[in-house]
Amino acid sequence: MKFRWLVLGLWSVLMLRAAESPAVPITAPAASEPLLISSRYTNALVLSPLATDGDIAKTFAMLLERSHYSRHKFDDEISARFFDRYLEVLDPQRLYFLQSDLEEFAPIKTQLDELILQLGNSSSAYRIFNRFLKRFDQSYALVMEQLRTNQFAFDGNESYQLDRKDAAHPADLAAAEALWRDRLRSEYLAEKLGAGERKDLLAKFRQHLSGATWDALTRHLTNRFSPEKASNLVEFARTRLDAANAAAAAAKPVVVGGGTPDAPVLSPVDQVLRELEGRLDDDQHAEIVKKLTRRYDSSLRNLKQIESDEVLQFWLSALGHAYDPHTDYLGPRELEQFSISMNLALFGIGATLMSEDGYTVIKSLVAGAPAEKSKQIKVEDKIIGVAQGDTEFVDVQGEKLSKVVAQIRGPKGTRVRLLVIPSGADPSVRKIISLVRDEVKLEDSQAKARLVELTYEGRTNRVGVIDLPSFYANFPVAGRRGSGTTTTGDVKKLLRKLIAEGAEGIVLDLRRNGGGSLEEAINLTGLFIKAGPVVQVRNYDGSKQVDESQEEVPLYDGPLAVLTSRFSASASEILSGALQDHDRAVIVGDNASHGKGTVQTVQELGMFLGRTVENPGAAKVTIRKFYRPSGASTQLKGVVPDIILPSVVSYMDVGESSLENALAWDTISPAQFQRLNRVTPILPELSKRSSDRVAADRDFDYVRQDIERFKKVQAEKSVSLNEAERRREIAENKARMEARKKELAARKEHLPTTWEITLKNVDLPGLPAPMTNQVVSAIHKAEEDLAKDEVAAADAAGELTPEARVGLSEDDADEDEPEKGPANDPQLRETERIVLDLLKLSPPRKGFSARSE
Repeated sequence: MKFRWLVLGLWSVLMLRAAESPAVPITAPAASEPLLISSRYTNALVLSPLATDGDIAKTFAMLLERSHYSRHKFDDEISARFFDRYLEVLDPQRLYFLQSDLEEFAPIKTQLDELILQLGNSSSAYRIFNRFLKRFDQSYALVMEQLRTNQFAFDGNESYQLDRKDAAHPADLAAAEALWRDRLRSEYLAEKLGAGERKDLLAKFRQHLSGATWDALTRHLTNRFSPEKASNLVEFARTRLDAANAAAAAAKPVVVGGGTPDAPVLSPVDQVLRELEGRLDDDQHAEIVKKLTRRYDSSLRNLKQIESDEVLQFWLSALGHAYDPHTDYLGPRELEQFSISMNLALFGIGATLMSEDGYTVIKSLVAGAPAEKSKQIKVEDKIIGVAQGDTEFVDVQGEKLSKVVAQIRGPKGTRVRLLVIPSGADPSVRKIISLVRDEVKLEDSQAKARLVELTYEGRTNRVGVIDLPSFYANFPVAGRRGSGTTTTGDVKKLLRKLIAEGAEGIVLDLRRNGGGSLEEAINLTGLFIKAGPVVQVRNYDGSKQVDESQEEVPLYDGPLAVLTSRFSASASEILSGALQDHDRAVIVGDNASHGKGTVQTVQELGMFLGRTVENPGAAKVTIRKFYRPSGASTQLKGVVPDIILPSVVSYMDVGESSLENALAWDTISPAQFQRLNRVTPILPELSKRSSDRVAADRDFDYVRQDIERFKKVQAEKSVSLNEAERRREIAENKARMEARKKELAARKEHLPTTWEITLKNVDLPGLPAPMTNQVVSAIHKAEEDLAKDEVAAADAAGELTPEARVGLSEDDADEDEPEKGPANDPQLRETERIVLDLLKLSPPRKGFSARSE
């Protein structure tokens, strides 16, 4: 598949506001017709500073000067960076602010330090934001007019530049309007192409019309359209075919183009196909207009619900990013989310919510949480009212998602009532559901494992794979107690289970791990090495401390590989770097890890402001840098694996080096430790064996092809607005994917037997039933999963290319779907083989199994 990776800004975020509360979203199903946008959203919105803004901004700025690792004064240099970062937050693709806007704002670019530190004045934040609102309103008006009047032809040679982060701002309003029109045309064409090739659909109609197989046609259409539309199209085709057949039987020829009876006569099927094509074109245009209207309406609604405290959040975070990419201001809501992410737990009802057309919609339920246990709430229920205990309901229809979530969350043991429209019910139906809040564990981010049985060099071996998405901890913050759950404790349980069930080697998969608790990274490293240095931490003044593992005997001493990616950051780089320096594990993966080698601390501003400001939020400030036991920083360069595998992710514009104002890489003196020499003596042979396998592996050949296509797409930075050209690209992509599927089917290769071990079943005797086996897929799901959030964001923003939408087969709905099971993952599969190479090449050692406690 082709993806065009984009920097998403505020406009995109507005259409993804579910991300405000990813842990417990709450939403309802979309209505059959979009809600009207009220004057509340279409009227001009002008925001102004809150009375407390000045105190909060001044305190935050002073804290940065005193606490940030660089000890850089908030001077003209920082002021200029701050100004640029704020504009980038609001308009990263340079679509809205005009050159004249920038010229008007230019005088304050180097004055923000004086305005904040000396005057406590944050009015510039609102002045600039209100101009953004004005430009967005202008864009919205133009888009609505275009959707009303434009027929959207795509037969020219125009193109649209998708990545504009380095482009010039539009010179004037006319230039901006041209950009807005081109963006809309690109979105319209993406939707049109996303519906698939029209001739394929008409060919399917011809097949079923000729045999009058109406039920089969309905099943096929239901795979592409809503059941209602599918039924309407079938009824239309049936009625028109009956009429055409009756006319033909009565010898009343239907001629082409109003010609004479001597002109070519359309058969009844051809006549119906022509009418269907016209109807499909009309329907498609109406549906695309409706979809894009809803998208822009949702964006407008979210934007017009932004409040002054959120502008302050954008503003002060931009100031933090002027120092480095990881220094932020955390407003009250963001501080709560930070606590939730660290503890993997919150108190609420356990439902994932989204905002759709002004409703809050239930999208999923957390197993074992109050919502799921009640058996009263269903996915796609719409929440329209919330009440605390026995109080009256508060109407939340049209309310912003974060406020609805805040009302539903609450202390453990308290009662909340929800007024919902049940899924699929008439909009007039109402249902009251009473729930008692409880602790909700966010299990998707907890450690989990798989036991994989492989045949290797004529012998059956078992390898354990531990998937660790984050380093979570018992971490009290913002008045919330810790959850009691820790990464190290959970991995201990999984590790013992894997060894008990015969695992002869372990893979620690950190590809999705963006970091978390430093303490947990140190403790977890101690499961694999005896007492010794794990990380060095340097302060701004050059002083340093060495944090060590305290375990005298490691829990596991056998063959170990760590699988990393460009998304492996911070604490995951500490662990992988330490294991590499100690020569304890072989590091495998992308060309480098993320490169975040800095330490942040959270300082709540209330301790400086006292009671003068209620709940002023907190500063997340970079205060130290990480260094490996060898003395090399993980900052910027990350951890380079011992064995690098082909990966599209290696070529993505991700990592610390792609971020503005990132701190530099450097080195300090090494700590004292003794290398274990588990990997270095055999690394040449490990690398050769892996390289030979990868070179001969057809799946890695596909990865290499994907890399070349990705590099080509990245270099282009624009997309054609010619429909024929885009359809040709899609056809080529589909043909390529079909060829892969046929090649894989011809291999008749199956994935190895795999058992899934979770923290729910880890203490049960024996193993669960194995995961269903399946023929391997040509799509490299691991890499797609790594970038899933970016893809979802681009898709929701209308910025995902048709190539990314198309790729799965659009064939008949009655074809068997592949059975659910472990996905093909070439990088993980090769890492498992590397672990078995370690097992074979390493000299025998005592203490191979996990120690008991």
